[in-house]
Amino acid sequence: MMKRLYKDVSTYTSPEGFGVALDGKPLRSPAGAPLLMPSQALAEAVAQEWRCQGDTVQPHSMPLMRLVSTAIDITDKRCDDVIGEILAYAETDLVSYRAPEPPELAAKQQELWQPLVDWAMLRFDAPLAVTSGIIPVPQPDEALTAFTAAIAAYDTMLLTALHAATQVLGSLVLALALIETRLDAEAAFAASQLDENFQIEKWGEDQEQAERRAALREDLGTMVRFIQLARQ
Repeated sequence: MMKRLYKDVSTYTSPEGFGVALDGKPLRSPAGAPLLMPSQALAEAVAQEWRCQGDTVQPHSMPLMRLVSTAIDITDKRCDDVIGEILAYAETDLVSYRAPEPPELAAKQQELWQPLVDWAMLRFDAPLAVTSGIIPVPQPDEALTAFTAAIAAYDTMLLTALHAATQVLGSLVLALALIETRLDAEAAFAASQLDENFQIEKWGEDQEQAERRAALREDLGTMVRFIQLARQ
């Protein structure tokens, strides 16, 4: 946290994008780069996060600012590494591994996950192998190649959102379905938590688990808002 030293927060337009200014001074990223965004809507939303600060600036209360800064300071500078980290999820994607038992869980996984595997094939020409159990199954080279091309096509902001969503969901397929609007935040989160929800229905949920899941759900909602604002 740092003391709030500014009074006025505004947005501005430049040939390179849309920015935020504090008392007329253009805001920069933590690494010192110009904090420029692809849409006026995203810049205004980030500006509103700065307006809502009290006597001290609390970075944890500015998730959109954090995502924009990550895109500029990290994703843009190590794009190949970020793509590689995202692609690694496809090699052991959650939706590719089905439970051999109990039958009720296996049926739920088939019902919820298989349409997404089929969608990935149709949308990206990425044929994922599906297996029963936890023993790793190699994914076809053509699937990994197709996913690599799909990931690399996103701009820096969307790539940052995809990276974050993949980590929250534990699945590249689910993250792509989210960013491509095949699933909304609630549906994507429910699909990622299918196994956990099955156990909770049987045994209940403790407070720590509930708080962790609520935090993940909130993070995912922020990512969806970030994607929508960046695309406006």
